[in-house]
Amino acid sequence: MTEIGWEGLVQAAVEVNARAYAPYSGYPVGAAALAGDGRVLVGCNVENAALGVVLCAECGVVSQLAATGGGRLTALACVNARGEAILPCGRCRQLLWEHGGPALLILTRTGPRPLSELLPDGFGPDDLARVEDV
Repeated sequence: MTEIGWEGLVQAAVEVNARAYAPYSGYPVGAAALAGDGRVLVGCNVENAALGVVLCAECGVVSQLAATGGGRLTALACVNARGEAILPCGRCRQLLWEHGGPALLILTRTGPRPLSELLPDGFGPDDLARVEDV
Protein backbone atom coordinates (compact mmCIF):
# COMPACT_ATOMS: atom_id res chain seq x y z
CA MET A 1 0.00 0.00 0.00
CA THR A 2 1.14 3.54 -0.75
CA GLU A 3 2.20 5.59 2.28
CA ILE A 4 -0.22 8.39 3.07
CA GLY A 5 1.29 11.86 2.87
CA TRP A 6 -1.39 13.83 4.70
CA GLU A 7 0.41 17.17 4.27
CA GLY A 8 0.47 16.67 0.50
CA LEU A 9 -3.21 15.73 0.42
CA VAL A 10 -4.13 18.79 2.47
CA GLN A 11 -2.05 21.02 0.16
CA ALA A 12 -3.76 19.56 -2.92
CA ALA A 13 -7.16 20.13 -1.27
CA VAL A 14 -6.24 23.73 -0.43
CA GLU A 15 -5.14 24.35 -4.02
CA VAL A 16 -8.34 22.96 -5.55
CA ASN A 17 -10.41 24.80 -2.92
CA ALA A 18 -9.33 28.03 -4.62
CA ARG A 19 -11.13 26.85 -7.79
CA ALA A 20 -14.43 26.00 -6.08
CA TYR A 21 -17.58 27.62 -7.43
CA ALA A 22 -19.53 28.70 -4.34
CA PRO A 23 -21.27 32.02 -5.10
CA TYR A 24 -24.42 31.14 -3.12
CA SER A 25 -23.09 29.74 0.14
CA GLY A 26 -19.71 31.49 0.09
CA TYR A 27 -18.30 28.23 1.49
CA PRO A 28 -15.71 26.77 -0.90
CA VAL A 29 -14.59 23.20 -0.27
CA GLY A 30 -11.62 21.33 -1.67
CA ALA A 31 -10.93 17.62 -1.37
CA ALA A 32 -7.99 15.44 -2.29
CA ALA A 33 -7.78 11.68 -2.04
CA LEU A 34 -5.23 8.98 -2.51
CA ALA A 35 -6.14 5.98 -4.65
CA GLY A 36 -4.78 2.53 -3.93
CA ASP A 37 -2.38 2.80 -6.87
CA GLY A 38 -0.91 6.10 -5.64
CA ARG A 39 -2.90 8.54 -7.80
CA VAL A 40 -3.91 11.79 -6.09
CA LEU A 41 -7.42 12.84 -7.06
CA VAL A 42 -8.96 16.25 -6.38
CA GLY A 43 -12.38 17.85 -6.43
CA CYS A 44 -14.07 21.09 -5.40
CA ASN A 45 -17.66 21.98 -4.72
CA VAL A 46 -19.69 23.39 -7.60
CA GLU A 47 -22.90 25.16 -6.62
CA ASN A 48 -25.95 25.86 -8.74
CA ALA A 49 -28.77 28.39 -8.51
CA ALA A 50 -31.08 25.41 -7.93
CA LEU A 51 -29.41 24.97 -4.54
CA GLY A 52 -30.27 21.29 -4.11
CA VAL A 53 -28.23 20.44 -7.21
CA VAL A 54 -24.86 21.21 -5.63
CA LEU A 55 -21.92 18.95 -6.40
CA CYS A 56 -19.77 18.39 -3.33
CA ALA A 57 -15.99 18.29 -3.59
CA GLU A 58 -15.98 14.60 -2.72
CA CYS A 59 -18.24 13.93 -5.73
CA GLY A 60 -15.54 15.49 -7.91
CA VAL A 61 -12.92 13.21 -6.36
CA VAL A 62 -15.00 10.10 -7.04
CA SER A 63 -15.72 11.29 -10.58
CA GLN A 64 -12.00 11.77 -11.20
CA LEU A 65 -11.34 8.30 -9.75
CA ALA A 66 -13.71 6.75 -12.28
CA ALA A 67 -12.52 8.94 -15.16
CA THR A 68 -8.86 8.03 -14.62
CA GLY A 69 -9.19 4.27 -14.37
CA GLY A 70 -11.20 3.43 -11.27
CA GLY A 71 -9.84 1.67 -8.25
CA ARG A 72 -10.32 2.30 -4.54
CA LEU A 73 -9.78 5.37 -2.41
CA THR A 74 -7.51 4.85 0.60
CA ALA A 75 -7.29 8.32 2.18
CA LEU A 76 -9.18 11.61 1.87
CA ALA A 77 -8.60 15.15 3.11
CA CYS A 78 -11.39 17.70 2.78
CA VAL A 79 -10.80 21.35 3.72
CA ASN A 80 -12.60 24.66 4.04
CA ALA A 81 -11.27 28.00 2.75
CA ARG A 82 -8.95 28.26 5.78
CA GLY A 83 -7.36 24.89 4.97
CA GLU A 84 -8.96 23.31 8.04
CA ALA A 85 -10.09 19.70 7.91
CA ILE A 86 -13.86 19.32 7.56
CA LEU A 87 -15.95 16.17 7.40
CA PRO A 88 -17.88 14.95 4.37
CA CYS A 89 -21.65 15.34 4.55
CA GLY A 90 -23.85 12.26 4.91
CA ARG A 91 -24.45 11.89 1.18
CA CYS A 92 -20.74 12.03 0.51
CA ARG A 93 -19.97 9.53 3.27
CA GLN A 94 -22.28 7.11 1.47
CA LEU A 95 -20.57 7.82 -1.86
CA LEU A 96 -17.14 7.36 -0.30
CA TRP A 97 -18.25 4.07 1.31
CA GLU A 98 -18.87 2.67 -2.16
CA HIS A 99 -15.51 3.82 -3.55
CA GLY A 100 -13.26 3.42 -0.52
CA GLY A 101 -15.12 1.24 1.92
CA PRO A 102 -15.08 1.15 5.69
CA ALA A 103 -11.25 1.30 5.89
CA LEU A 104 -11.00 4.58 3.90
CA LEU A 105 -9.13 7.03 6.13
CA ILE A 106 -10.69 10.48 6.44
CA LEU A 107 -8.66 13.35 7.89
CA THR A 108 -10.55 14.96 10.80
CA ARG A 109 -9.60 17.80 13.15
CA THR A 110 -8.30 15.15 15.56
CA GLY A 111 -6.43 13.08 12.96
CA PRO A 112 -7.25 10.34 10.46
CA ARG A 113 -10.26 8.11 11.20
CA PRO A 114 -11.66 5.19 9.22
CA LEU A 115 -14.92 5.82 7.42
CA SER A 116 -16.48 3.00 9.46
CA GLU A 117 -16.35 5.34 12.48
CA LEU A 118 -17.99 8.19 10.57
CA LEU A 119 -20.64 6.02 8.92
CA PRO A 120 -21.23 3.03 11.21
CA ASP A 121 -22.85 0.06 9.51
CA GLY A 122 -22.77 1.81 6.13
CA PHE A 123 -24.92 0.52 3.27
CA GLY A 124 -23.07 -0.85 0.27
CA PRO A 125 -23.19 -3.24 -2.68
CA ASP A 126 -22.99 -6.26 -0.37
CA ASP A 127 -26.28 -5.21 1.20
CA LEU A 128 -28.00 -5.40 -2.19
CA ALA A 129 -26.80 -8.98 -2.56
CA ARG A 130 -28.60 -9.90 0.66
CA VAL A 131 -32.05 -9.29 -0.80
CA GLU A 132 -33.87 -12.56 -1.26
CA ASP A 133 -36.22 -13.17 -4.15
CA VAL A 134 -39.81 -12.74 -3.11
